[in-house]
Amino acid sequence: MRNFFATLLLLLTFSAFAQNEQLAANYFEKGDFEKALVSYEELLAKQPGNSNYFQRTVDCYQELSQFDKAQTLIQQRLDKYKQPNLLIELGYNYQLQKDEKNASKLFEQAIEKINENPSHVYALAANFEKKSMLDYALKAYNLALTLEPKFSFNQQMAVLYGQQGKVDLMIEKFLEEGEQRPQSTIYIQNYLSRFMTDESETSFPDSLRKALILKTQKSQDIYWNQFLSWFFVQQKEYGKAFIQEKAIYKREPESFSNIVGLAELVIEEDQDEDAVNIINFVLENTQNLDLQIFSNTFLLRNRIEKSTPKEYPAIKTDLELALKKFGVSPFTISLQELQAEFFAFNLNEPENGKEVLKNALKFQLNEYQKAELKMQLADILLLQEQYNQALIYYSQIEDDLKNDQIGHEASLKVAKTSYFQGDFQWAQSQFKILKSASTQLIANDAMEYFLLINDNTVADSTQVALKKFARGDYLMYQNKNDLALAQFAKILTEHKGDEIEAVTLLRMGKINEKLGNYNEALRLYKNIIDAHSDGIYVDEALFFSAEIYDEKLKQPELAKPLYEKMIFNHQDSIYFIEARRKFREIRGDNNL
Repeated sequence: MRNFFATLLLLLTFSAFAQNEQLAANYFEKGDFEKALVSYEELLAKQPGNSNYFQRTVDCYQELSQFDKAQTLIQQRLDKYKQPNLLIELGYNYQLQKDEKNASKLFEQAIEKINENPSHVYALAANFEKKSMLDYALKAYNLALTLEPKFSFNQQMAVLYGQQGKVDLMIEKFLEEGEQRPQSTIYIQNYLSRFMTDESETSFPDSLRKALILKTQKSQDIYWNQFLSWFFVQQKEYGKAFIQEKAIYKREPESFSNIVGLAELVIEEDQDEDAVNIINFVLENTQNLDLQIFSNTFLLRNRIEKSTPKEYPAIKTDLELALKKFGVSPFTISLQELQAEFFAFNLNEPENGKEVLKNALKFQLNEYQKAELKMQLADILLLQEQYNQALIYYSQIEDDLKNDQIGHEASLKVAKTSYFQGDFQWAQSQFKILKSASTQLIANDAMEYFLLINDNTVADSTQVALKKFARGDYLMYQNKNDLALAQFAKILTEHKGDEIEAVTLLRMGKINEKLGNYNEALRLYKNIIDAHSDGIYVDEALFFSAEIYDEKLKQPELAKPLYEKMIFNHQDSIYFIEARRKFREIRGDNNL
């Protein structure tokens, strides 16, 4: 019984002590330093060796401008424990009183302690850094390194240089750290990437690029090729990343998967020219059947997207040859999907496309493969204006894969189907939900249609113009470009000056781009820029115009001012990052 009461008393004492500590911390966090001080003084009296209670008591004294009491407490602890970092605390107490002479004297005394024992640097540098005295922290690290060359503080010093804005020194130290400890590379790259996306550090990417290129020139270590490849990927310079990956592959053939990964990334980023180059290299250097099928599918899809009707017979033959070579099986589903899409949307043979997909659905497939096939089948049914049947398939995918990207894509297509049919109220409610989707492309698409319906319903409650516009969009979906252009031109005539005018010009511009009528597309985009400069489509008109000059007409100097307008006037645009990259490239920032 005596032990029981003793244990109970101990638990009650510990609980009261813990509560008092929590109370002190709460007061301190709220800035009520007088009450916090009373609690911390009591706690420190009971546990005089507790460094946290000591530091908080000192902090409270200083916050309350009781510097003499803080000095006495620090000096007593320094006399008792002889800890060098207490010299910093004492100096900092003088600094708070604007006594720089005594403060500097104590800071130098603290650094001198490193001469006695280089290991003191860890506590001293950390304390200097905590108090934002970065020069003293760096001085401590440098002194320790002269005394003990085996020490390594590259990472700590790099961070300090970065905080000081000395980016060249930061880069130098981080690269030294990466070379000595490759296992820290991910941390280093994550840290550097913050500066690469920082608008105030416009020269940083160039500094890092130069430093990495010098490393690759001076060293044969493929580590620097890998680092440089990472850098080019961050800058979306995929062709240059590919050059580095090829150099790595020649020396380490087992790194081939990195090239495949780069190909997948470039395809996802819609950088077709670089993607074609990388995929062709993959095909030349692999015997892997899955990779061959993947590569052939991509190359054929890329040809289809850029083709004209006179090229269709050759593409049809090549698709058939590819399926003959690799076989019609669950392993070639991607090729079968592409063939079905080509039949329906390019050759105007939707029944042949549906037959291909229905035969593919007879295989033993996983739920994602089935969903992809059903999605394409629904797309063809929508093409044929069989709206209800299309909705059945889209809805099946929604139910089967609710929380997956493909489920969200099906939801978007359900909403678009209703939009095509003119059921704007229901479509609007679905777009409102989807504009918060986790997949950026789906969210952007949903936002575009949400704003389209909303703006043009407010401007015209009868939705007459919007119904005509939705019909034009549907004709675009059916790949009936001439009819779509005629429909949109009719809107411009009948609803001139209405809210819908700007987006109609935008659609006509995109169709003309697709048809290769670049000058006409530029004229339409310029109309938006000039007549609708305060509208929500001007950023797209600027960017699409710049892209035509840069990519199609090979006149980058005409693209440059358009990209520049994007950068300065439309920082919230989804095209902002790409516009900034292209502008820098044209300006010559990426010549190295």
